[in-house]
Amino acid sequence: MKIGIDLISFYTPHYYLDLKTLAGERGVDPNKFYTGIGQERMGLPPPDEDIVTMAASAALPIVEKTERNDIELLILGTESAIDQSKAASMFAHRLLGLPTRCRGFEVKEACYAATAGLQMALAWVARNPTKKALVIGSDIARYDLRSPGEPTQGAGAVAMLVTANPRVLAIDPESGYHGEDVMDFWRPNYREEALVDGKYSMLVYISALLDSWKQYAGLTGRKLADFAAFCYHLPFTKMAEKAHVKLVKDSGSPAPKDAELQKQIGKSLLYNRITGNTYAASLYEGLNSLLDNTEEDLADRRIALFSYGSGCMGEFFSGVPQKGYQQHLFSAAHRNLLDNRKELTYQQYEDIFQLAFPTDGGDHTFAQYRTGPFRLAGVKDHKRLYEKVK
Repeated sequence: MKIGIDLISFYTPHYYLDLKTLAGERGVDPNKFYTGIGQERMGLPPPDEDIVTMAASAALPIVEKTERNDIELLILGTESAIDQSKAASMFAHRLLGLPTRCRGFEVKEACYAATAGLQMALAWVARNPTKKALVIGSDIARYDLRSPGEPTQGAGAVAMLVTANPRVLAIDPESGYHGEDVMDFWRPNYREEALVDGKYSMLVYISALLDSWKQYAGLTGRKLADFAAFCYHLPFTKMAEKAHVKLVKDSGSPAPKDAELQKQIGKSLLYNRITGNTYAASLYEGLNSLLDNTEEDLADRRIALFSYGSGCMGEFFSGVPQKGYQQHLFSAAHRNLLDNRKELTYQQYEDIFQLAFPTDGGDHTFAQYRTGPFRLAGVKDHKRLYEKVK
Protein backbone atom coordinates (compact mmCIF):
# COMPACT_ATOMS: atom_id res chain seq x y z
CA MET A 1 0.00 0.00 0.00
CA LYS A 2 1.30 3.42 -0.96
CA ILE A 3 1.13 6.20 1.64
CA GLY A 4 2.08 9.81 1.14
CA ILE A 5 1.00 13.33 0.26
CA ASP A 6 -2.43 13.47 -1.35
CA LEU A 7 -2.63 17.28 -1.48
CA ILE A 8 -0.13 20.03 -0.65
CA SER A 9 -0.79 23.77 -0.27
CA PHE A 10 1.44 26.75 0.47
CA TYR A 11 0.84 30.18 2.03
CA THR A 12 2.97 33.27 2.72
CA PRO A 13 2.00 36.74 4.04
CA HIS A 14 0.76 39.51 1.78
CA TYR A 15 3.73 41.80 2.54
CA TYR A 16 7.40 41.59 1.60
CA LEU A 17 10.60 43.62 1.57
CA ASP A 18 12.83 43.52 -1.50
CA LEU A 19 16.40 42.88 -0.40
CA LYS A 20 17.58 45.61 -2.78
CA THR A 21 15.80 48.01 -0.43
CA LEU A 22 17.50 46.46 2.59
CA ALA A 23 20.88 46.56 0.84
CA GLY A 24 20.46 50.27 0.09
CA GLU A 25 19.61 50.99 3.72
CA ARG A 26 22.55 48.92 4.99
CA GLY A 27 25.00 50.36 2.46
CA VAL A 28 25.91 47.04 0.84
CA ASP A 29 25.87 45.72 -2.73
CA PRO A 30 22.47 44.06 -3.45
CA ASN A 31 24.36 41.13 -4.97
CA LYS A 32 25.51 40.25 -1.46
CA PHE A 33 21.93 39.09 -0.96
CA TYR A 34 20.75 38.28 -4.50
CA THR A 35 23.83 36.24 -5.38
CA GLY A 36 25.71 35.70 -2.13
CA ILE A 37 22.87 33.98 -0.26
CA GLY A 38 20.49 33.54 -3.18
CA GLN A 39 17.63 35.59 -1.73
CA GLU A 40 15.59 38.39 -3.35
CA ARG A 41 12.70 39.11 -0.99
CA MET A 42 11.56 38.28 2.53
CA GLY A 43 7.96 37.73 3.54
CA LEU A 44 6.78 39.79 6.51
CA PRO A 45 3.75 39.02 8.68
CA PRO A 46 1.72 42.07 9.81
CA PRO A 47 0.63 42.38 13.47
CA ASP A 48 -2.60 40.42 12.89
CA GLU A 49 -0.80 37.45 11.29
CA ASP A 50 0.85 34.59 13.19
CA ILE A 51 1.58 30.89 12.79
CA VAL A 52 -2.09 30.01 13.38
CA THR A 53 -3.50 32.29 10.67
CA MET A 54 -0.79 31.13 8.25
CA ALA A 55 -1.36 27.46 9.09
CA ALA A 56 -5.11 27.74 8.62
CA SER A 57 -4.67 29.73 5.40
CA ALA A 58 -2.36 27.06 3.97
CA ALA A 59 -4.68 24.23 4.97
CA LEU A 60 -8.02 25.77 3.95
CA PRO A 61 -7.80 24.87 0.21
CA ILE A 62 -7.10 21.25 1.20
CA VAL A 63 -9.90 21.07 3.76
CA GLU A 64 -12.37 22.55 1.26
CA LYS A 65 -11.61 19.68 -1.15
CA THR A 66 -11.75 16.95 1.50
CA GLU A 67 -14.45 15.28 3.58
CA ARG A 68 -13.67 16.90 6.93
CA ASN A 69 -14.84 13.93 8.98
CA ASP A 70 -12.14 11.77 7.39
CA ILE A 71 -9.42 13.97 8.92
CA GLU A 72 -8.71 12.42 12.31
CA LEU A 73 -5.18 13.69 12.93
CA LEU A 74 -3.85 17.27 12.88
CA ILE A 75 -0.15 17.90 13.52
CA LEU A 76 1.39 21.38 13.43
CA GLY A 77 5.19 21.65 13.36
CA THR A 78 6.70 24.98 14.37
CA GLU A 79 9.49 26.72 16.25
CA SER A 80 7.42 29.89 16.61
CA ALA A 81 5.07 28.63 19.34
CA ILE A 82 2.52 31.09 20.70
CA ASP A 83 1.68 29.36 23.98
CA GLN A 84 3.63 27.28 26.50
CA SER A 85 0.69 24.91 27.01
CA LYS A 86 -1.96 25.02 24.29
CA ALA A 87 -0.92 23.73 20.88
CA ALA A 88 -1.32 26.08 17.93
CA SER A 89 -2.99 23.17 16.13
CA MET A 90 -6.07 23.51 18.33
CA PHE A 91 -6.64 27.13 17.30
CA ALA A 92 -6.31 26.03 13.66
CA HIS A 93 -8.66 23.11 14.36
CA ARG A 94 -11.54 25.51 15.05
CA LEU A 95 -10.76 27.87 12.18
CA LEU A 96 -10.76 24.94 9.75
CA GLY A 97 -13.97 23.43 11.10
CA LEU A 98 -12.45 20.02 11.79
CA PRO A 99 -14.45 17.34 13.65
CA THR A 100 -14.10 16.76 17.39
CA ARG A 101 -12.91 13.22 16.58
CA CYS A 102 -9.51 14.53 15.51
CA ARG A 103 -6.28 14.22 17.45
CA GLY A 104 -4.35 17.47 17.45
CA PHE A 105 -0.96 18.50 18.77
CA GLU A 106 2.15 20.58 18.09
CA VAL A 107 5.70 19.30 17.55
CA LYS A 108 9.04 21.08 17.76
CA GLU A 109 12.59 20.44 16.62
CA ALA A 110 13.55 23.62 14.84
CA CYS A 111 13.07 23.41 11.06
CA TYR A 112 12.73 19.60 11.20
CA ALA A 113 9.37 19.83 13.00
CA ALA A 114 7.09 19.34 9.96
CA THR A 115 9.09 16.27 8.89
CA ALA A 116 8.63 14.79 12.35
CA GLY A 117 4.91 15.40 11.91
CA LEU A 118 4.91 13.90 8.42
CA GLN A 119 6.66 10.73 9.57
CA MET A 120 4.20 10.32 12.45
CA ALA A 121 1.29 10.83 10.07
CA LEU A 122 2.65 8.24 7.62
CA ALA A 123 2.85 5.65 10.40
CA TRP A 124 -0.63 6.55 11.66
CA VAL A 125 -2.20 6.22 8.21
CA ALA A 126 -0.50 2.84 7.80
CA ARG A 127 -2.54 1.71 10.83
CA ASN A 128 -5.69 3.59 9.74
CA PRO A 129 -5.67 3.43 5.93
CA THR A 130 -9.20 4.76 5.48
CA LYS A 131 -8.44 7.91 7.49
CA LYS A 132 -6.53 11.09 6.66
CA ALA A 133 -4.00 13.20 8.49
CA LEU A 134 -3.33 16.92 8.07
CA VAL A 135 0.28 17.98 8.67
CA ILE A 136 1.22 21.67 8.72
CA GLY A 137 4.55 23.44 9.01
CA SER A 138 4.12 27.11 9.95
CA ASP A 139 6.82 29.52 11.06
CA ILE A 140 8.11 33.07 11.24
CA ALA A 141 11.88 33.53 10.85
CA ARG A 142 12.88 36.62 12.78
CA TYR A 143 16.35 37.97 13.56
CA ASP A 144 17.71 41.15 15.09
CA LEU A 145 17.85 44.23 12.87
CA ARG A 146 21.29 44.62 11.27
CA SER A 147 22.30 41.08 12.29
CA PRO A 148 23.83 38.62 9.77
CA GLY A 149 20.56 36.65 9.75
CA GLU A 150 18.38 39.67 8.96
CA PRO A 151 18.26 39.19 5.15
CA THR A 152 17.17 35.54 5.55
CA GLN A 153 13.99 36.41 7.47
CA GLY A 154 10.71 35.12 6.12
CA ALA A 155 7.33 33.65 6.98
CA GLY A 156 5.04 31.01 5.59
CA ALA A 157 3.21 27.72 5.99
CA VAL A 158 2.73 24.50 4.06
CA ALA A 159 -0.12 22.04 4.65
CA MET A 160 -0.09 18.41 3.52
CA LEU A 161 -2.92 15.88 3.49
CA VAL A 162 -1.46 12.44 4.21
CA THR A 163 -3.43 9.44 2.97
CA ALA A 164 -3.22 5.95 1.59
CA ASN A 165 -3.05 5.83 -2.21
CA PRO A 166 -1.94 9.48 -2.45
CA ARG A 167 -2.52 11.46 -5.64
CA VAL A 168 0.59 13.69 -5.45
CA LEU A 169 3.60 11.99 -3.82
CA ALA A 170 4.04 8.46 -2.47
CA ILE A 171 6.67 8.53 0.29
CA ASP A 172 9.21 5.71 0.31
CA PRO A 173 9.48 3.85 3.65
CA GLU A 174 13.26 4.11 3.95
CA SER A 175 15.02 7.01 5.68
CA GLY A 176 18.48 7.93 6.85
CA TYR A 177 18.61 10.22 9.85
CA HIS A 178 21.17 11.98 12.02
CA GLY A 179 20.64 13.54 15.45
CA GLU A 180 23.03 15.12 17.94
CA ASP A 181 23.14 17.85 20.57
CA VAL A 182 24.72 20.97 19.06
CA MET A 183 24.22 24.73 19.57
CA ASP A 184 24.17 26.07 16.03
CA PHE A 185 20.84 27.91 16.26
CA TRP A 186 18.49 28.51 19.20
CA ARG A 187 15.94 30.92 20.67
CA PRO A 188 15.58 31.08 24.47
CA ASN A 189 12.09 31.68 25.86
CA TYR A 190 13.02 35.24 26.83
CA ARG A 191 13.91 36.27 23.25
CA GLU A 192 11.74 37.14 20.26
CA GLU A 193 14.69 36.84 17.87
CA ALA A 194 16.75 33.71 17.24
CA LEU A 195 20.47 33.34 17.92
CA VAL A 196 22.64 31.61 15.35
CA ASP A 197 26.24 30.56 14.79
CA GLY A 198 25.96 30.74 11.03
CA LYS A 199 29.21 29.16 9.87
CA TYR A 200 28.95 26.35 12.41
CA SER A 201 25.31 25.72 11.44
CA MET A 202 26.30 25.27 7.79
CA LEU A 203 28.94 22.71 8.78
CA VAL A 204 26.49 20.78 10.95
CA TYR A 205 23.84 20.88 8.20
CA ILE A 206 26.26 19.31 5.70
CA SER A 207 27.50 16.75 8.23
CA ALA A 208 23.92 15.66 8.94
CA LEU A 209 23.20 15.50 5.20
CA LEU A 210 26.18 13.28 4.41
CA ASP A 211 25.51 10.88 7.28
CA SER A 212 21.78 10.67 6.48
CA TRP A 213 22.50 10.03 2.81
CA LYS A 214 24.98 7.27 3.57
CA GLN A 215 22.42 5.54 5.76
CA TYR A 216 19.71 5.92 3.13
CA ALA A 217 21.97 4.67 0.34
CA GLY A 218 22.98 1.69 2.45
CA LEU A 219 19.34 0.78 3.11
CA THR A 220 18.14 1.18 -0.48
CA GLY A 221 21.16 0.65 -2.72
CA ARG A 222 20.15 3.78 -4.62
CA LYS A 223 22.60 6.25 -6.09
CA LEU A 224 22.28 9.99 -6.67
CA ALA A 225 21.69 9.34 -10.36
CA ASP A 226 18.44 7.57 -9.42
CA PHE A 227 16.76 10.87 -8.51
CA ALA A 228 15.05 13.22 -10.95
CA ALA A 229 15.36 16.16 -8.54
CA PHE A 230 16.41 17.12 -5.03
CA CYS A 231 14.66 19.24 -2.40
CA TYR A 232 16.52 20.62 0.61
CA HIS A 233 15.74 22.52 3.75
CA LEU A 234 16.24 26.14 2.71
CA PRO A 235 17.49 28.62 5.30
CA PHE A 236 18.61 30.47 2.15
CA THR A 237 18.82 29.07 -1.36
CA LYS A 238 22.61 29.23 -1.63
CA MET A 239 22.75 26.73 1.26
CA ALA A 240 21.00 24.12 -0.89
CA GLU A 241 23.46 24.73 -3.73
CA LYS A 242 26.45 24.33 -1.41
CA ALA A 243 24.98 21.23 0.20
CA HIS A 244 24.16 19.55 -3.10
CA VAL A 245 27.61 20.18 -4.54
CA LYS A 246 29.16 18.73 -1.38
CA LEU A 247 26.88 15.68 -1.55
CA VAL A 248 27.78 14.99 -5.19
CA LYS A 249 31.51 15.40 -4.58
CA ASP A 250 31.41 13.27 -1.43
CA SER A 251 29.74 10.51 -3.47
CA GLY A 252 32.75 10.39 -5.78
CA SER A 253 31.51 12.46 -8.71
CA PRO A 254 32.81 15.81 -9.96
CA ALA A 255 30.93 18.89 -8.83
CA PRO A 256 27.93 19.53 -11.09
CA LYS A 257 28.23 22.41 -13.53
CA ASP A 258 25.75 25.27 -13.23
CA ALA A 259 23.32 23.89 -15.81
CA GLU A 260 23.25 20.47 -14.17
CA LEU A 261 22.93 21.99 -10.71
CA GLN A 262 19.94 24.04 -11.81
CA LYS A 263 18.35 20.99 -13.40
CA GLN A 264 18.70 19.03 -10.17
CA ILE A 265 17.58 21.66 -7.63
CA GLY A 266 16.76 24.94 -9.40
CA LYS A 267 12.97 24.65 -9.58
CA SER A 268 12.78 23.83 -5.86
CA LEU A 269 14.40 27.17 -4.97
CA LEU A 270 12.05 29.58 -6.76
CA TYR A 271 9.52 30.17 -3.98
CA ASN A 272 12.03 30.44 -1.15
CA ARG A 273 14.03 33.10 -3.03
CA ILE A 274 11.05 35.43 -2.75
CA THR A 275 9.58 34.43 0.63
CA GLY A 276 12.67 33.98 2.80
CA ASN A 277 13.23 31.23 5.33
CA THR A 278 10.02 29.55 6.44
CA TYR A 279 11.74 27.21 8.93
CA ALA A 280 9.57 24.08 9.37
CA ALA A 281 7.74 24.78 6.12
CA SER A 282 10.82 25.44 3.98
CA LEU A 283 11.54 21.91 2.70
CA TYR A 284 7.91 21.48 1.68
CA GLU A 285 7.75 24.96 0.21
CA GLY A 286 10.64 23.74 -1.95
CA LEU A 287 8.68 20.60 -2.86
CA ASN A 288 5.70 22.78 -3.79
CA SER A 289 7.96 24.98 -5.88
CA LEU A 290 9.42 21.98 -7.69
CA LEU A 291 6.06 20.40 -8.50
CA ASP A 292 4.40 23.70 -9.46
CA ASN A 293 7.18 24.91 -11.74
CA THR A 294 8.63 21.81 -13.42
CA GLU A 295 7.24 21.59 -16.92
CA GLU A 296 8.38 18.03 -17.61
CA ASP A 297 6.33 15.21 -16.14
CA LEU A 298 7.89 13.91 -12.93
CA ALA A 299 5.45 11.02 -12.52
CA ASP A 300 7.13 7.78 -11.44
CA ARG A 301 10.49 9.58 -11.13
CA ARG A 302 11.93 9.59 -7.62
CA ILE A 303 12.59 12.85 -5.75
CA ALA A 304 15.10 13.15 -2.90
CA LEU A 305 14.24 15.22 0.18
CA PHE A 306 16.56 16.38 2.96
CA SER A 307 15.08 17.89 6.11
CA TYR A 308 17.25 19.67 8.66
CA GLY A 309 16.52 21.25 12.02
CA SER A 310 19.18 22.97 14.07
CA GLY A 311 20.08 21.49 17.38
CA CYS A 312 20.21 19.11 15.42
CA MET A 313 18.12 16.61 13.46
CA GLY A 314 18.52 15.70 9.80
CA GLU A 315 16.69 13.18 7.64
CA PHE A 316 17.16 12.03 4.04
CA PHE A 317 14.13 10.35 2.47
CA SER A 318 12.40 10.18 -0.88
CA GLY A 319 9.09 10.09 -2.70
CA VAL A 320 7.64 9.32 -6.10
CA PRO A 321 5.18 11.69 -7.84
CA GLN A 322 2.07 9.84 -8.97
CA LYS A 323 0.58 9.79 -12.45
CA GLY A 324 -1.62 12.83 -12.97
CA TYR A 325 -0.25 14.62 -9.89
CA GLN A 326 -0.38 17.94 -11.77
CA GLN A 327 -4.18 17.89 -11.67
CA HIS A 328 -4.14 17.95 -7.86
CA LEU A 329 -1.76 20.86 -7.29
CA PHE A 330 -2.72 24.41 -6.31
CA SER A 331 -0.20 25.92 -8.73
CA ALA A 332 -2.40 28.75 -10.03
CA ALA A 333 -3.41 29.79 -6.51
CA HIS A 334 0.24 29.82 -5.42
CA ARG A 335 1.25 32.00 -8.38
CA ASN A 336 -1.62 34.37 -7.69
CA LEU A 337 -0.64 34.61 -4.02
CA LEU A 338 2.98 35.43 -4.82
CA ASP A 339 2.25 37.79 -7.71
CA ASN A 340 -0.18 39.96 -5.75
CA ARG A 341 1.81 40.69 -2.62
CA LYS A 342 2.52 44.25 -1.52
CA GLU A 343 6.08 45.58 -1.40
CA LEU A 344 7.02 47.58 1.70
CA THR A 345 9.34 50.53 2.06
CA TYR A 346 12.23 50.17 4.48
CA GLN A 347 10.47 52.36 7.05
CA GLN A 348 7.29 50.26 6.80
CA TYR A 349 9.41 47.13 7.32
CA GLU A 350 11.03 48.52 10.44
CA ASP A 351 7.68 49.76 11.76
CA ILE A 352 6.18 46.28 11.41
CA PHE A 353 9.28 44.71 12.94
CA GLN A 354 8.92 46.90 16.03
CA LEU A 355 5.26 45.94 16.49
CA ALA A 356 6.03 42.87 18.57
CA PHE A 357 3.20 40.88 20.15
CA PRO A 358 2.25 42.63 23.42
CA THR A 359 3.60 41.02 26.60
CA ASP A 360 2.01 43.29 29.21
CA GLY A 361 -0.87 40.89 29.89
CA GLY A 362 -3.47 43.49 28.92
CA ASP A 363 -6.30 43.48 26.37
CA HIS A 364 -5.42 44.56 22.84
CA THR A 365 -7.19 45.00 19.51
CA PHE A 366 -5.13 44.73 16.31
CA ALA A 367 -5.70 46.81 13.20
CA GLN A 368 -6.65 44.79 10.12
CA TYR A 369 -3.78 44.26 7.71
CA ARG A 370 -4.64 40.74 6.61
CA THR A 371 -6.08 40.05 3.18
CA GLY A 372 -6.36 36.29 3.60
CA PRO A 373 -9.15 34.20 5.12
CA PHE A 374 -8.12 34.47 8.80
CA ARG A 375 -6.64 37.07 11.13
CA LEU A 376 -5.59 37.56 14.73
CA ALA A 377 -8.10 40.18 15.92
CA GLY A 378 -6.67 40.79 19.36
CA VAL A 379 -6.13 39.53 22.89
CA LYS A 380 -8.70 39.58 25.70
CA ASP A 381 -8.32 38.06 29.15
CA HIS A 382 -4.98 36.57 28.01
CA LYS A 383 -6.73 34.73 25.16
CA ARG A 384 -5.84 35.12 21.49
CA LEU A 385 -8.91 35.97 19.41
CA TYR A 386 -9.00 34.72 15.83
CA GLU A 387 -11.62 35.50 13.22
CA LYS A 388 -12.49 34.71 9.63
CA VAL A 389 -11.97 37.59 7.21
CA LYS A 390 -14.02 36.18 4.37
